[in-house]
Amino acid sequence: MSCLQTIQDYALRSVGIGERLLPREDFTLCEQITLIGSGMIWNIYFGLIAIAFGFFAATAVALAKNSQLYWLRKPAEFFVYVFRGSPLFIQMFFAYALFVVLKQSLPFLAPFTSAWLGAALVLFLNTTAYTAEIFHGALQSIPKGDLEAADAYGITGWTRFKRIVWPSMLRLAWPAYTNEAIFLFHATALVYFSGFPVWQQRGDALYYASYFADKTFNPFIPYPILAGFFILLTLVVITVFGTIGKRLNRHLPQAVIRRPGFMRTLMR
Repeated sequence: MSCLQTIQDYALRSVGIGERLLPREDFTLCEQITLIGSGMIWNIYFGLIAIAFGFFAATAVALAKNSQLYWLRKPAEFFVYVFRGSPLFIQMFFAYALFVVLKQSLPFLAPFTSAWLGAALVLFLNTTAYTAEIFHGALQSIPKGDLEAADAYGITGWTRFKRIVWPSMLRLAWPAYTNEAIFLFHATALVYFSGFPVWQQRGDALYYASYFADKTFNPFIPYPILAGFFILLTLVVITVFGTIGKRLNRHLPQAVIRRPGFMRTLMR
């Protein structure tokens, strides 16, 4: 089988498109790269779902934690403390066991026992807690002069939040939030070890890497391939978030850094 045919058969296998049976013997490098790359679709799915919903949820939790109202601040503090204080791996096991128990009396919770929904929910809650703490720290660091200037111009309420508080919070929090996004995509590999089962052998990238390592008794090929895919994914995250960060800080003066030439450095 040619590599092109392998890509056609297995590139989308993790989402149910293409060949259903996994290779059994004579594993080629192309098969390993293709199937592990196919599994990355699920890792990207978990990360994007958690980030997309967690970003807005974390903003609400950070505002609640920064509130002067006791009944609003304490639940937010408790939520952040629980999900930041417990390991993500334990959260996944606990959530799966809880959904299995609740499914017996509440059948509509059955989909939550699958990785595509249950694991995504746990990752969403976890990144919401970590991001909320980052955003809360940024809210505390907003220059008071900006808020005083808003008060002087009579800018209050939603307009003040939309035009001053929220943009300033994002600018201050963005470098740390970029790191959280990277860690989140890396944490999607834990779904394989959690209690959430794969569906019809359509697992994430670590599922396929472990499959090849078990069959070939050689972990030095599939796991470096897996690491390479995650490195590429990290580069994409850094590029996208870096572009957004530059957009957020476009009004600030950009320092011009002159790199010394090689000959100039050598003469010194």
